Amino acid sequence: MARKPGMDRSDLFNINAGIVKNLVSSCADNCPKALIGIITNPVNTTVAIAAEVLKKKGVYNPTRLFGVTTLDVIRSSTFVAEIYGKDPRDINVPVIGGHSGITILPLLSQSGFEFSQDDADIMTKRIQNAGTEVVEAKAGGGSATLSMGQAAAKFGLSLVRALNGEKDVVECTYVEGSGDLARFFAQPVLLGKNGVEKILDYGSLSEFEQNTLNEALDTLRSDIKIGEEFLK
Repeated sequence: MARKPGMDRSDLFNINAGIVKNLVSSCADNCPKALIGIITNPVNTTVAIAAEVLKKKGVYNPTRLFGVTTLDVIRSSTFVAEIYGKDPRDINVPVIGGHSGITILPLLSQSGFEFSQDDADIMTKRIQNAGTEVVEAKAGGGSATLSMGQAAAKFGLSLVRALNGEKDVVECTYVEGSGDLARFFAQPVLLGKNGVEKILDYGSLSEFEQNTLNEALDTLRSDIKIGEEFLK
């Protein structure tokens, strides 16, 4: 189910949670070693649901489950490129955290361009709210279907390249890691033949980025908890 004007991603939960549960349950029964990319909103929560379904079926492998947050990276690169008159394909802005509102944190300090704190704040909010911008522009006609299709294709093809043995395939994606900040967290990941080859360090944050991340963690953890408790 796509968003309509006035809805945020969490409003999709009641319908989409059941869809994800059923699809992932079928994956567990029929292709338990598949690499599964969840792009269904609210991703912060639906990935946790998928993990719990797989765990219940006895086939959960955290290196093979991904939340697809590629659209946030595409938007970040596009918006920065627009400002500086560059080709967005030549710009890389890592995006960490989650895939909803304040949990989306583009690391503009690592984009190769200078942003004042005020400019970083404005750009970060635009990236965080870009999905709502599309929903409102479509005025009830749907959500960001084409750009989400592009994001799914980009991430899916990266997985295929890694499965085929290509080295140094890196994507920002929402996965279960060390749990230092939250059980699931989006950051750069090295992909390989078994899915997550290595979760990479996301580097140094600016003071603005660190503060923004700190303010988002409670929301991210709460989103995850809702997913963990859904099957109960």
